[in-house]
Amino acid sequence: MKRSDYLSWDEYFMGVAVLSAMRSKDNNTQVGACIVNSENKIVAVGYNGMPIGCNDDDMPWERDGGFLETKYAYVCHAELNAILNRNEGSLKNCKLYVTLYPCNECAKAIIQSGIKEIIYCDNKYAGADNTKAAMMMFHHAGIKTREYNKTNRELAIKL
Repeated sequence: MKRSDYLSWDEYFMGVAVLSAMRSKDNNTQVGACIVNSENKIVAVGYNGMPIGCNDDDMPWERDGGFLETKYAYVCHAELNAILNRNEGSLKNCKLYVTLYPCNECAKAIIQSGIKEIIYCDNKYAGADNTKAAMMMFHHAGIKTREYNKTNRELAIKL
């Protein structure tokens, strides 16, 4: 008889997104993303961080100050990193698992890439204009969004 307490696909892929977020060097917000094709195969992962070639130690990570003195001018979001670093040519009809609801800039890339469903863990910026814009674009583009159904299961990584 097979075991019954194995991870669901949602738990598995959101777990990969959460693990990816742990790679972020941002001391305030760590976001991870996992893109999966229709065969439940992972085609990309990403986390929020500096672009390739930009040394993390030389770049600003601050949230406050002039635009050029903060992380906002430089950090590449998890969703965009996953889209740009994919291992398949097309993301058409893929699902995106992400730990934080996408912003409007990532929404544009998600829509253009052909992703058709977004499963997100948290939407703490639901009232912000950039999140509202993302929601509107997803609605008009016919992209399904749903909040991840958190289980009571605690996932622990044992090394």
